[in-house]
Amino acid sequence: MKHFIAILFVILHLSGCMKIPFREADRVPMSSQDAGIMVNRFKERMPVNFQLLSTIVFLYNWSQFSGIGYLDINAEKRAFKAVGINPMGVKLFELSGDEQGVVTHFALDALTRRGDLARAVGEDIRRIYFDLVPSPGAAVRRKKYEIIFSRTLEAGRIEHVFAGPGGELVEKRYYRDGTMDWRISYYEYQKQDGKSYPRGILLKNYRYGYRLLVKQKELYL
Repeated sequence: MKHFIAILFVILHLSGCMKIPFREADRVPMSSQDAGIMVNRFKERMPVNFQLLSTIVFLYNWSQFSGIGYLDINAEKRAFKAVGINPMGVKLFELSGDEQGVVTHFALDALTRRGDLARAVGEDIRRIYFDLVPSPGAAVRRKKYEIIFSRTLEAGRIEHVFAGPGGELVEKRYYRDGTMDWRISYYEYQKQDGKSYPRGILLKNYRYGYRLLVKQKELYL
C-alpha cells in the first residue's frame, strides 16, 4: 500500500486535466489468422488477478473531470474493488462489486446527488475489464484488417473486434434496438511478466452521452 501511495502522489502532480492521445493498432491483413487460435492466445496473455493505477478523464457535454483510479480486479470471480480520488487527493468514492451487485462503501454527497454512482461505475468497470473474449458460439466475420465476433443477446448484440499484428482485442461494442449503445476501444498493449494489457482505453456511452478516457499507469500482478 505504501508503494501505491508514493506513486499516487507523483501522478497527482503530473496528470492534470490533459487529454491523452493513444495510437491505434497497426493495420495488418488478418486473412491468415486462425480466429480460434488468435482468441485463445489473447486469453492466455490476459491477467486474471491484478491491480491497476490509472489516470481518468470523464467528459460529459462541455464538462471535463480528471482523477486517479485504483482498481483491484479478479476476473475469474468477476469481482472488483475501486477507489477514485480527484487531483487534489480527495477521495470521491470507494466501491466493491461481484455477481451479486455493487456496494458503495463511500461516496461524496455531490456525486450521489447525480444519480446511482455505484451502478454507473460498476457497469463501466465490468464492460471494460470483464468478458474480453467472445463466447464460443459467436459468429465470425472477417474484414481485411479486422476479425469481428458477434453474438446476439436478449437485449441486443455484442461484438468483439480483433486486429493488429498481435491479434488483440481493439474494440468491444454493444447494440440495442439496432443502435450502438456503447463502445470501448483498447490501445497500445504493453507486456509485463508474460501478460499483456492495454495502456489506453476509451469508453463512449452513446445512450447517456459521456466519454471515459483511461490511461493505465501501473499494473501489479
